[in-house]
Amino acid sequence: MTYSLGNISTTQFYDRNKARMGALSSRVDELQTQLATGKKLAAPSSDSAAYQRLRSMAKDAASDSAYAGNLKLAASGLDQADTTLTAINTQIQRASELAIQARNGTQSDQTRAVIAAEIDAIGESLASLANRRDARGQYLFGGINGEAGATPEPGGGYTLATTTGASIPIGDGEAVQTGEAAARVFKVGDGDVFQLLATLSAALKEPGTDDAAMGTAIDDLAAAGTQVSTVQASLGARAARVEMEQTRLADTGVEREADRIGIEGMDEKDIAAAVVEMQKTMTILSATQASFSKLQALSLFSYLR
Repeated sequence: MTYSLGNISTTQFYDRNKARMGALSSRVDELQTQLATGKKLAAPSSDSAAYQRLRSMAKDAASDSAYAGNLKLAASGLDQADTTLTAINTQIQRASELAIQARNGTQSDQTRAVIAAEIDAIGESLASLANRRDARGQYLFGGINGEAGATPEPGGGYTLATTTGASIPIGDGEAVQTGEAAARVFKVGDGDVFQLLATLSAALKEPGTDDAAMGTAIDDLAAAGTQVSTVQASLGARAARVEMEQTRLADTGVEREADRIGIEGMDEKDIAAAVVEMQKTMTILSATQASFSKLQALSLFSYLR
């Protein structure tokens, strides 16, 4: 049965007070959560626009984190490729020095044979360098389908990869290639460094000195060294691009974190205001609960007297 208290029914009276106490209690819980977590936004309902912004920021941060990992991998691959190209150039330079030495008319057939043996060893070393792998297990100078940079041919010499391996995504619609096709690295005129060294070695193993052959070998080796340096410069440009992107991501991350803290974080002023509001709300809640309890204790008939 519902009794009327003036123009307000007892049911309405109780419902309004319960609703008020529930709202006050919820606000106390919200403020306690804010103070415990240090975040102004306890739930999406606190500020829907701010929550949407935070969700977008979290998504961007996750994407950047993945790209940061890829950039680190790319930087490592490019550094390894650069180091390998430096080693390749060192070997080519040594072969050039040997060709100049062999061209000296004072060399005997025996010393020329020794030089030829070192030239052969340089060729084997270059083949090993051509087949170096990166941290992903891919050939630095291999092809897109996983073929080696330099594959030995049955009759001697090597088949060189003409394509590059898979690139690494470093941003939306952006990727970087950490290696290069072996054919581009070792190409010399119409042939390659391996053919050049094999021809030079064969000439050195023949009695006598072929001055023209030595001169051609020296020129071709100089061109080979220049080609390797060109490829190395290209990879250096990619490495600079990766470094710039890493710096940009780091700066963006710092700015995003500052924005996040500005949106949901609580500074000293916010904390002080929340403490004051919570104390006030708890006081009102306690008073409302006490008042409601006293009214409940009264019988309707006592109230009407």
